[in-house]
Amino acid sequence: MPDTPVSPTLLDRLSAILGPRGLLTDPADIAPHLTDWRGLYQGASPAVARPASTEEVAAVVRLCAETRTPLVPQGGNTSMVGGAVPDESGRHLVLALTRMNRIREIDTADMTMTVEAGLVLKAAQDAAAEAGCLFPLSLGAEGTATIGGVLSTNAGGNTTVRYGNARELMLGLEAVLPDGSVWNGLRRLRKDNTGYALRHLLVGAEGTLGVVTAAVLRLFPRPRDAAVAFCAVADEDAALALFRRFRDRDDSAVRAFEYMSGTGVDLAVKHIEGVALPLESRADHYVLVDLASSRPDAGLRDMAEAVLAEAMEAGEVADAAIAANEAQAQKIWRIREEHPEAQKREGASVKNDVSVPVSKVPEMIRRCSAALAALIPGSRPVPFGHIGDGNIHMNLEQPEGMDPAAFLARSHDIMDCVNAVVRDLGGSFSAEHGIGRLKTDMMEAWRGGPELAAMQAIKRALDPHGIMNPGKVLP
Repeated sequence: MPDTPVSPTLLDRLSAILGPRGLLTDPADIAPHLTDWRGLYQGASPAVARPASTEEVAAVVRLCAETRTPLVPQGGNTSMVGGAVPDESGRHLVLALTRMNRIREIDTADMTMTVEAGLVLKAAQDAAAEAGCLFPLSLGAEGTATIGGVLSTNAGGNTTVRYGNARELMLGLEAVLPDGSVWNGLRRLRKDNTGYALRHLLVGAEGTLGVVTAAVLRLFPRPRDAAVAFCAVADEDAALALFRRFRDRDDSAVRAFEYMSGTGVDLAVKHIEGVALPLESRADHYVLVDLASSRPDAGLRDMAEAVLAEAMEAGEVADAAIAANEAQAQKIWRIREEHPEAQKREGASVKNDVSVPVSKVPEMIRRCSAALAALIPGSRPVPFGHIGDGNIHMNLEQPEGMDPAAFLARSHDIMDCVNAVVRDLGGSFSAEHGIGRLKTDMMEAWRGGPELAAMQAIKRALDPHGIMNPGKVLP
């Protein structure tokens, strides 16, 4: 990777390309781009480039390739692993794509939407809804995260069990490669078997192989019937058993299925105004069931009541509440969505975004919770997440009264503790958050050998000067 400072001449050339609105050099303007949402990293940069078109992105990348200037692509800067912030050297240029936020086309016959990378995810959802369609990708940061970011990290979110990750929701891409050339792969084809799928190489690469500038996204028929339930379940096994009941009744209706521990729900109720438990009494384990169908006569509420009655008779569900309207459904979802913020307000926490085969989720939660409690006595495991696709956020909250810095100093011990269980169960140390800067040291142990060697060879081939998001993904 290059190790030379950014020269004033380079900044002048960037200013000439981008115009007065396209280059930030005032430290106050740059500051929000230099730290991540979790506050794990504080970087430095002399400037933030803000191109307004693909042509401007290409011109910036060509200039950086010519001068060997490292670039850090940035969308909504909501990475959980430090994937979108520069390092502390001050030698990296931030490339923020938020000005590129146009919806280029919506085609309701093809059921596609072509959008620019800086479009906020919530705006994409709203535009699809206005067209009478659904763009189903949904996650907690959807009011800030951008399309380019969720594709570059192959974001998952709440509806993966039904619709898949970001990769499955993308048909085509436009991107600027590390030499500044523009690849236009904005194809709306469901079938295109023409050699290597470059679009899938860029999705999940976290900006290390190029800059996504636009995408063709898949749309779906909008739901015309829905039901959301919040349930107290007996234990982790009962949570999985309930998922199987709903899946067996109508697999296509299960839009989301989320697990929450009693501790996590307690923190949400404690710290987030407006969050309340919709059940009569507290439990140690909960699930959120979200059903949806494009058929107006799907009878999903009746289905939910029937399945929950069966589960209650079997001793799996102790209590449940089904939302009577959209407002109540949103209140139920807030309990789940506010978990990260509630943990942040409670004190220091270490995040573990892991996945195992769905059948192994109960065992993983139990074993990890026991191991973490033994590792740091008094600490509070807060597992929650997408039990329907095997992805649980196996987080750990600091012991009450412990110095936050001392707790966070044990972060890698905590991650190693969780990962030992996850590896034993055939899982992954990164389910949906990616590698970023936080987990590069784990790649050798988990993906070493031919797999990692192939990744490094691809990186060298496409980015021989190492200017694209250096220090991320690869060790």
